[in-house]
Amino acid sequence: MSGPLDGVLVVDLTRALAGPHAGMMLGDLGARVIKVETPGSGDDSRGWGPPFVETPQGRESTYFFSANRNKESIALDLKDDGDKAVLTELVRRADVLLENFRPGTLARLGFGTDVLAELNPRLVTLAISGFGHDGPEGGRAGYDQIAQGEAGLMSLTGAGPDDPQKVGVPVGDLLAGMYGAYGVLAALLERERTGRGQVVRTSLLAAVVGVHAYQGTAHTVGGLVPRGQGNHHPSISPYGLFHCAGGSVQLSCGSEGLWRRLCAEFELDPATPGMATNGERVSRRQEVIDLLEGVFADIPAEELLARLAAAGVPAGKVRTLDEVYTWDQVESQGLKVSVQHPTAGPLTLPGPPLRFFAAGPDGEAETTRRDHTPPPVLGADGDAIRAWLRSDADGVPPADGEDVEDGHAT
Repeated sequence: MSGPLDGVLVVDLTRALAGPHAGMMLGDLGARVIKVETPGSGDDSRGWGPPFVETPQGRESTYFFSANRNKESIALDLKDDGDKAVLTELVRRADVLLENFRPGTLARLGFGTDVLAELNPRLVTLAISGFGHDGPEGGRAGYDQIAQGEAGLMSLTGAGPDDPQKVGVPVGDLLAGMYGAYGVLAALLERERTGRGQVVRTSLLAAVVGVHAYQGTAHTVGGLVPRGQGNHHPSISPYGLFHCAGGSVQLSCGSEGLWRRLCAEFELDPATPGMATNGERVSRRQEVIDLLEGVFADIPAEELLARLAAAGVPAGKVRTLDEVYTWDQVESQGLKVSVQHPTAGPLTLPGPPLRFFAAGPDGEAETTRRDHTPPPVLGADGDAIRAWLRSDADGVPPADGEDVEDGHAT
């Protein structure tokens, strides 16, 4: 139960959220992830808060906790020759290197892609930038909310066209990390065939454009310019948030069969002129909303959810996070993990979203990693990592050749 990436070594030079999230995903899958941090201050997100956890040794950021479980930490000054030598030895041994400096920064520090390939031809490098590594704006620093705006996501989110809103989590960062981890896994698989690593590049811009989905094709194919329209689907009706007595529910009629079930439960005519097909209902969306909210006006939310469930119409409530993390379904899916942090004590963290099962003639046996480790204290593993590098030196094949300013990108 150590995970499918057991035996893979990841050197994580990233900070903030996009890159660390990618590294945490690989760690969740069983890789050994060594996080390289700036001496003294560490990852930028160690200072982001509140909330913080106060400890006798100082304060720990809950933001940092969110993206750094299953990692070790070593503090290295990449302008110091001795520390650069440590990083060089880590690169020689690594399967994967993660970085999210501004394009060109790692090369100026002496670790350009040519140097990395010379040190370790099998190395897979993931480079995450704000807007891409080339092109007319390839050098721009990227922060999530800026990217959400520039990549069009904010224009699709909000109560209406004049109310652009960001998503409630840094979804551009998170998506870039997810796409990055996905690219790393593909490159590791190809390495089995070719024997060589390669560089995988993505950006916050690419990640957000990559999830435009039907909103993207509404423009590129349909010629429309979609805009925010609140909590209702632009292409399906009824599908969204509906008010009822003392609250609200969400429901989805993704087929005509579900529309008929909804109408049967609440004594409506599914063939009402102008509402008989999804296309008609979308074109008259507000009339559909008004009709259903009129029917739901005297029905409390829990009763309404029960009736929708009995009718077979997909529906749900809008939960606050305290409700989510006390929900038994979340518990059953392993979406909370408990770890013992060396200074902050016992922590409950959001858990990894993947589970693994070995299937056989006698059924399934879960093989999901369970032994999660807490986010590391800054530099806590440095001595052990250096000792390991020294003890393992004889087993490292000779290299063909071995011979900043703030480079934060995402």
